[in-house]
Amino acid sequence: MMLERLRRDLTDLMLIPGLSGYEDRVRDHIAARLSALGLDSRADRLGNLIVTIEGDPKTPSVMVFAHMDQLGFIVRKIDDDGLIRVERMGGVPERALASQAVLCCVAEGRDVPGIIMNKAHHATTPDEKYQVVRAPDLLIDTGHGSKAAVEAAGIRIGTPIVYRPNVLPLAGNRIAGTSIDDRAGCAVLVELAGKLAKRKSGPTVHLVWSVLEEFNLRGAAVAAQNLNPDIAIQIDLMLASDTPDLADRGDMQLGKGPGISLYSFHGRGTLNGVIPHPSAVKLMEDAAARAGLNLQRSAQVGVLTDLSYVQLLGEGVVSIDVGFPMRHSHSSLEVCDLADLAGLATLLDTALGRIDKTFPLTR
Repeated sequence: MMLERLRRDLTDLMLIPGLSGYEDRVRDHIAARLSALGLDSRADRLGNLIVTIEGDPKTPSVMVFAHMDQLGFIVRKIDDDGLIRVERMGGVPERALASQAVLCCVAEGRDVPGIIMNKAHHATTPDEKYQVVRAPDLLIDTGHGSKAAVEAAGIRIGTPIVYRPNVLPLAGNRIAGTSIDDRAGCAVLVELAGKLAKRKSGPTVHLVWSVLEEFNLRGAAVAAQNLNPDIAIQIDLMLASDTPDLADRGDMQLGKGPGISLYSFHGRGTLNGVIPHPSAVKLMEDAAARAGLNLQRSAQVGVLTDLSYVQLLGEGVVSIDVGFPMRHSHSSLEVCDLADLAGLATLLDTALGRIDKTFPLTR
């Protein structure tokens, strides 16, 4: 049953566009799901969606969060011939863009499909065959044929654009789709909310579906400033290293269970990362053992989550990144295994149930 709930929730969420700063449709959908579970949610001024499940005030409070937004583009200019020029929003991989289908997000029911242009093969010179078009040079064709027609369709400078929402079921429990990063984390958080709604005791838990992670990693920090948790647990992808191109990057495998990050550091212009708190590492290891789960481990440079900023608030927050293995990150179709998501929901539920007044917050 949990696998099917996760499949349904993830599928629904992947089909909803929600560029950074434009997460409203995603937030409304999740709020409706939470209401169906009997849980009241609220949104802060930035757009984070929050559910608080009250618990023992003498026990450390916990914030568990996943980001709702996805990467994509912002319209920069509309040429007279109707072709659209864009700026990247987030870490969009240029080598994976040519000929991709996109969606210009005008308004629900009025969104406009388009394609990222790719030079005709018959006219491509030998020198061009192995070149990647830079993001500033990309052109999007919506078929309108003129600037006036594009604007009449509702597209303006500043209109958000995302990969065309898509879901592709694969063999077994595996699924490909748009923005598995981090709609899978959002689906796990909804599943966790359902479990916590039925609990009898435990710490106060704040569940947060956050905004702006792909833009500047700051949305969750706003929620954390207000909620002031003692412990923060962030849910996001773990870079799967079970394909030939990433075999030397670690030992994270699809279908082998949830994971924890023992080290992350961006190192590319953003000198930040997370070395998890030892108490949080032990909590997850003990919870995995209790639940009979295989707990995978990750240590990566080039990876960064908004936990990097949440951990620095107030007196400091006991922090750890947990997640699910994922292939093809930031491409138009990413891949995960639903069994890993189910394992992650179980891990989190078990871990939260083991937090009591004796949980050590200091090193």
